[in-house]
Amino acid sequence: MPQLSVVVPVFNERDNIPPLLAEIAAALRGKVDYEVVYVDDDSSDDSRAVLDAQKAQHPELRVLHHVTRSGQSTAVWNGVRAARGTWIATLDGDGQNDPADIPKLLAARDVAAAEVKLFAGWRTTRRDSFNKRISSKIANAVRSRMLKDATPDTGCGLKLFEREVFLRLPYFDHMHRYLPALVKRAGFQSTSVPVGHRPRTAGVSKYGMLDRLWVGLADLRGVAWLMRRGKVTRVEEL
Repeated sequence: MPQLSVVVPVFNERDNIPPLLAEIAAALRGKVDYEVVYVDDDSSDDSRAVLDAQKAQHPELRVLHHVTRSGQSTAVWNGVRAARGTWIATLDGDGQNDPADIPKLLAARDVAAAEVKLFAGWRTTRRDSFNKRISSKIANAVRSRMLKDATPDTGCGLKLFEREVFLRLPYFDHMHRYLPALVKRAGFQSTSVPVGHRPRTAGVSKYGMLDRLWVGLADLRGVAWLMRRGKVTRVEEL
């Protein structure tokens, strides 16, 4: 069984698949027993065919396919459920996260307290458009004020977390943007680790500024309610 499962959600990212898989292999092969679980969210390009062809070069690769388009959070959720590793690393499929940072998250885990179950990538230097950077900055400020999750960048797709803890969290669309708050609600801790960020070199972004704003406001209210209603009680067996 692999120690680590790398879960990568993709939608119409055919040109980013081969180089990202090569980088994952360069970062992890020979250093940790791992698998890569790609979840194709019913792409309309030939991402599925590209993934199938990559199996010959990457025996660690497994491919899941959504029969109907369901979004990034569902892709991550199904990827984690199918994963065999006890720890999960997630990467965005657009190539902007650098797989070379995964060992950095693993190193942070190895020296952290047992209560820390989430290691979130923190893009200290963003390589996005001006509008995307501004909208993300506003969203992070509002989220941090409402949820008090002490996390500077929840939008980074590069994360490392314990599979068992993730599967305890309440599932809902866009939940992947609120993992630090949800992990806190479950009674555990998270920490942020500075990581790199790269400009997109192929394909197009799947999110617009208004999409993030309106969906984010609705989600914030829901997560704030979950935080207020959450309760963790220590149990001792006599």
